[in-house]
Amino acid sequence: MYTNLQTKQVMVGNLPVGGGAPISIQSMLCVPAEDIEGNVRQAVALEQAGCQILRVSVPNKEAVRLIPAIKKAVSIPLVADIHFDYRLALDCVAAGIDKIRINPGNIGDSNRVKMVADACRTHHIPIRIGVNSGSLEKDILARYGGVTAEAMVASGLYHISLLEQFDFDEIVLSLKASDPQKMFDAYRLAAEQCRYPLHLGVTESGTYEMGLLRSTAGIGGLLLLGIGGTIRVSLTDDPIREVSAAKLILKAVGLRKDGIRFVSCPTCGRTKIDLIGLAKEAEKRFAGVEKTLTIALMGCVVNGPGEAREADFGIAGGDGCGVLFKKGEILASHIPEDKLLDVLAEEIDKV
Repeated sequence: MYTNLQTKQVMVGNLPVGGGAPISIQSMLCVPAEDIEGNVRQAVALEQAGCQILRVSVPNKEAVRLIPAIKKAVSIPLVADIHFDYRLALDCVAAGIDKIRINPGNIGDSNRVKMVADACRTHHIPIRIGVNSGSLEKDILARYGGVTAEAMVASGLYHISLLEQFDFDEIVLSLKASDPQKMFDAYRLAAEQCRYPLHLGVTESGTYEMGLLRSTAGIGGLLLLGIGGTIRVSLTDDPIREVSAAKLILKAVGLRKDGIRFVSCPTCGRTKIDLIGLAKEAEKRFAGVEKTLTIALMGCVVNGPGEAREADFGIAGGDGCGVLFKKGEILASHIPEDKLLDVLAEEIDKV
């Protein structure tokens, strides 16, 4: 199996993908293509939110004008999303795009594929092959009896072969499905057969809450196996929330260490403080802290410090009060409940 560490590394602008590079976060602009100013504003906001690779739809020749306008406003790499028209891919290359998303099998005969491959090679522009479960080739559907993980991988490998025959190998592959299980199975199969970095995503995952859950199930599971080089959380929501959701997934699986990581207990009959309220308030209060720390918020002194001994700092509740601990060792006790977060903040400030 090819893990992120073992895949080929592809450069998207100045950002490495695969080959052991940190997992990068992607999102996509959702402003109508003819609104250049609106796209630029959203691009700037996404970069400020932490997006590292940005994709824009290029449905026609007029939309190519988006590329220089967006690239002038942001410093993160820009990807052109193109369907069927090879001429748009060539125009985007000439306009200075950093990456093309296209399926070579959908742009016409081999001469057209060669023109796109040659142009991208000359300008050091990678190509993402984007396979979706809902748009597989008819012959592949017939061969595999429908939309299966095996069919999705076969489609991806077919498109890869079209580029490789023209000596092009700056490739990223995605195999997206709205079903997290099917998507998970497809990427696992691809990791066994494909040396190229994988762009992970559950497509059409839904609105924020369910979309985050479905994406965590699919993307998070693969990341825990070492599979994947870059991710996009596709949500029916403001794309800035896609970026925040992606950060949450990367933190949850331990691949982002920046900022505070909270661990907290679910409470039980021994809990004598409002731990749920304290935990919510702590997340808000320390949201902007950039120090890499693990903070534990525990319900009782009986188990709290011991169960959370790996945390850098933590609080554990007593009867209307609590204790402050560090690496399982109690630093102060009998702290009034309404002062627990203040005392915790003082310790965090000392780091």
